Amino acid sequence: MNDVIQLLPDSVANQIAAGEVIQRPASVIKELVENSVDAGAKNIQVIVVDAGRTLIQVVDDGCGMSETDARLAFERHATSKIRKADDLFALHTMGFRGEALPSVAAVSQVELLTRKAGEEVGTRLVLHGSRVMEQGPAACPVGCNFRIENLFFNVPARR
Repeated sequence: MNDVIQLLPDSVANQIAAGEVIQRPASVIKELVENSVDAGAKNIQVIVVDAGRTLIQVVDDGCGMSETDARLAFERHATSKIRKADDLFALHTMGFRGEALPSVAAVSQVELLTRKAGEEVGTRLVLHGSRVMEQGPAACPVGCNFRIENLFFNVPARR
């Protein structure tokens, strides 16, 4: 008798998880705005084109991310908001599970521009369906600028 249980490839697991977190364009906006609030943003701009299917852009003046944090933020269960299980009982942030950004990246084409205060140069990161296409230095203001394009481009049933 052949074994029938197998591990799903990460790309498939990410798309399944994304379906739980990102149900529609409003879910993307909610997650990104909550991250902006958690990052201490005083100003948050939201731009939506074609009801979010073509473009969702959230720009904030929060604390921004380092180059390493920008890359890690798109890994599943990577979070800046908890360190140990006890932290779950003392949450003071909107998000904490580390699922929002990886879920968004799994079903869209993402460009992130980010810079921390005190750093001269920021980081530009481009992902298509969770795959990192580009990463490098970029001139940008302090904070984060997320461009989410072609939502559900790789999940036709969801689109």
